[in-house]
Amino acid sequence: MQRCLILLPIAVLLGAVACDSGRHSPAGFRLPANGDVERGKAAFVALECHRCHEVSGVELPPPTVQPPVPVVLGGLVVNEMTDGYLTASIINPSYQLASYPKELITAGGKSRMPEYADRMTVRQLTDLVAFLQSRYTVRRGSPKYPYY
Repeated sequence: MQRCLILLPIAVLLGAVACDSGRHSPAGFRLPANGDVERGKAAFVALECHRCHEVSGVELPPPTVQPPVPVVLGGLVVNEMTDGYLTASIINPSYQLASYPKELITAGGKSRMPEYADRMTVRQLTDLVAFLQSRYTVRRGSPKYPYY
């Protein structure tokens, strides 16, 4: 019994260190908290994101890219969108492709979306993520079925 009491904290500590550690871990990623939704909407248009994407519940110029991109941003989601996921999707869109038919969102095995790492400021990124976050609504599961 005493041996178990000693091993339990060690096992918990090792488990915590093993999860989300390393250079590419999302642990500790934080955008500045002062992202502005209206500036983000303006950045969305200025960076011409609207040429490919619609945003749920927002009036924007209509998409013009051909063939059309089926990725509509915002709306009802099952899991909360993290700032890290949205940031990675903007600056490295081929890293984790959205779950759409690959032939509609890729060209040459990579995302059709250009990388924005060299095309935007950190302020634009922070505001753009704040804008996108404002458009997502998490569908909470019922207590009886918490995973739906």
